[in-house]
Amino acid sequence: MDRTIRVMIIDDEESARKLLRAGIRWESLQMEVVGEAASGIEAINVIDDYRPDIVFVDISMPFMDGIEFTEVVTERYPYLIIIIMTAIDQFEYARKCVSLPVFEYMLKPMVRAEITKVLERARDRLSKEPDHWEEVRADSESTLLDDDHPIEHIRKYVEEHFTDPRMNLAFVAQRFGFSASYLSRKFKQDTGRNFVEFLTELRMEKATTLATAHEKMFCTAAEVGIPDPNYFSRCFKKYTGKSYSEYVKEKGSE
Repeated sequence: MDRTIRVMIIDDEESARKLLRAGIRWESLQMEVVGEAASGIEAINVIDDYRPDIVFVDISMPFMDGIEFTEVVTERYPYLIIIIMTAIDQFEYARKCVSLPVFEYMLKPMVRAEITKVLERARDRLSKEPDHWEEVRADSESTLLDDDHPIEHIRKYVEEHFTDPRMNLAFVAQRFGFSASYLSRKFKQDTGRNFVEFLTELRMEKATTLATAHEKMFCTAAEVGIPDPNYFSRCFKKYTGKSYSEYVKEKGSE
């Protein structure tokens, strides 16, 4: 291939993500680990930023497991190569899901040589296919260009529905009939802002209001459309510079 293959790792165990990232000679495979996620929900929210060709996903995660993630993501991105990681006691459960377009099931703990062989097969498949993240439907572009203010309509829609946990770039693109990659570029071009950042800011603005009212964190997370409290916690700290409990305590003392 004449490009670097992009890989994403989804596992709720940080040690497992680090081990996989460090244990493979990615460059020799013409691959790069471009991103990680600690849950299926987090992955769904950031996958459009990372645009992976290959995804390693643990079958057992809170809030959205690997099978649920696969069901959602393959509906939107049918060409994505998914490698499910599973422990021996979950293997039969994984094999029951043969109807899903999973490239390979791998038992934990995984062996470097076996991972490399699977990745070589994945590379061979990708070499025969176009980069699906760069594909843009011509009809979508022409439809979008025919509308004088398409991004303004989309921006208002997001502002009115950002508490919907399904809300992300792919969801909005599908609803309005555009490709996610084109909508991402067009949104940034017209507003000067990244779509994911715009959505996260809306959610965090509401979250700070709820935190000021001493709402419990797990309730706030659900109310702003991020039902995974760990992912919410990271978003909140990145936005405010403080943990949720620190923010609530600070506001309570004012």
